[in-house]
Amino acid sequence: MGNSSSLMLRDEEIDEIMNETEFNRNQIVRLYSRFLSLDKKGQGYLSRDDFLNVPELAVNPLGDRIVDAFFTLASSNGDNEEQQLNFRQFVRILAHFQPISRVKKNALNSRKDKLLFAFKMYDLNKNDYITREEFKVILNSMVGANITSEQLDKIADRTIEEADADRDGKISFEEFCRAMEKTDIEEKMSIRFLN
Repeated sequence: MGNSSSLMLRDEEIDEIMNETEFNRNQIVRLYSRFLSLDKKGQGYLSRDDFLNVPELAVNPLGDRIVDAFFTLASSNGDNEEQQLNFRQFVRILAHFQPISRVKKNALNSRKDKLLFAFKMYDLNKNDYITREEFKVILNSMVGANITSEQLDKIADRTIEEADADRDGKISFEEFCRAMEKTDIEEKMSIRFLN
């Protein structure tokens, strides 16, 4: 699957993906089918536009941020300089959304991995910090016209104040993790993949 022009999924690739991601054979085949349906041009990879054409992401106020986090995580693994995801990269990112198994450890799916994905959605300028302004942009996209700009400012100020342990005016990933300690991120960021 390293070759982006390859459109056939071989048994040995399925086995490798199973070992790496903890998806079972049927799940991988279904994900591959979904990948092919998203790859409308048959290029062997997905672009940002391919993701943004997914109806569920198109109507989600955070759809663009979710897509950006997909590509940012793939880039941080050193294997996505061209802003394209092949099937192997696609399934590795989706592995972050499996429910966390108490029995089997999945290197791609821990609480920290889920938090990193969420953090990347807020870190708009990709400098590894969330600023008050970045938080306001995300918050505004979630609540829109339902609150005043004054209320938005107060929520942003309070959130930064509560999470910013070192008082530098921004939230690091470590501070983000501490602020999310009581949040059931495992449940909130898990998708049940059909067998």
